[in-house]
Amino acid sequence: MLKTGIVGLPNVGKSTLFNAVTHTRKAAAENYPFCTIDPNVGVVTVPDARLAPLARIAKTTVIIPAAIEFVDIAGLVKGASAGEGLGNKFLSHIREVDAIVQVVRCFEDADIHHVAGSIDPVRDIEIINTELAIADLENVKKRRDKLAKDVKRGDKGAVVEDAVLAKFEPVLNAGKLALTVQLTPEEKQIAKNFFLLTDKPTIFACNVKESDLATADKNPFVRKVRDYVKTHLACEAVVISAQIESDLMDLAPDEANQFLKALGVEESGVGALIHATYHLLGLRTFLTAGEKEVRAWTIHVGDTAPKAAGVIHSDFERGFIKAETVAYDDLVKCGSVAAAREQGLYRMEGKAYVVQDGDVMLFKFNV
Repeated sequence: MLKTGIVGLPNVGKSTLFNAVTHTRKAAAENYPFCTIDPNVGVVTVPDARLAPLARIAKTTVIIPAAIEFVDIAGLVKGASAGEGLGNKFLSHIREVDAIVQVVRCFEDADIHHVAGSIDPVRDIEIINTELAIADLENVKKRRDKLAKDVKRGDKGAVVEDAVLAKFEPVLNAGKLALTVQLTPEEKQIAKNFFLLTDKPTIFACNVKESDLATADKNPFVRKVRDYVKTHLACEAVVISAQIESDLMDLAPDEANQFLKALGVEESGVGALIHATYHLLGLRTFLTAGEKEVRAWTIHVGDTAPKAAGVIHSDFERGFIKAETVAYDDLVKCGSVAAAREQGLYRMEGKAYVVQDGDVMLFKFNV
């Protein structure tokens, strides 16, 4: 299961957000730096409105959504790359995740201490990114030093690897992120082996006060973050209120909906954040539906039918024959598999078929 790390400066709402997305109280959320030391890990289900209608068609009450892991990583501080605030340990935790949600504080509150003494989300982003870039630069230089002898004697593999590293070095040296470097598909494959912190897909979560959630688009801090990450990092920013999400955990679904409406919002930000993270990881969902259960399965963008079958069981991929497939929207519109067949919307797909998000599938195999 792919992991997404929640990072940021101390006291920006990371642990509160982690507790909200995982529906747990695993992470300490105190008003002092480094209340989180060892990372907390939680499995998060991906909200999917398609599952309930599909369950009604399949006549089952068992619904199993897709899931991803979230990791709450302790707050980084200026100098983390040099070991400040146990920085080296925390950087190693970030290295182990597949994507990053960087939480940025976008609210004033005299009762919640900020390590820099004031609220400036762009400054906070640059502090975090600078520390990650410095750590990456050190990693790149060490790697190039190790390759130097092999490059001199003309080792093809070393020459190719060093050429990719050479593209990263000046960018990191300028304090920019590795993910902003333009690489060919082949170079991207090579770069995966470097495990650079700033090459991980990143999304920014603007944490606002409860009273600001409905009018977040007017929040000057949120606007600064959106402009900055779009212009400088080519990343997405979403708005959440970690405190609201934490409060919603204690409410029944109906009560939660009423609470949100009273605040002037239709839905909480956690669902949007989870979906954005899911797509950030390059993940998509196909569905299976039967009397036993309706289930969402996770695949990567571009996966073929045999690869999708293998997510269910390796035997399905090994002995793949064909995939009976219907698009979710078509199935719901028709009301049944039989009706979808009659209208020619139920298809047989072979090994070359690239599975689409929302495909409802039944695999035929022989081992």
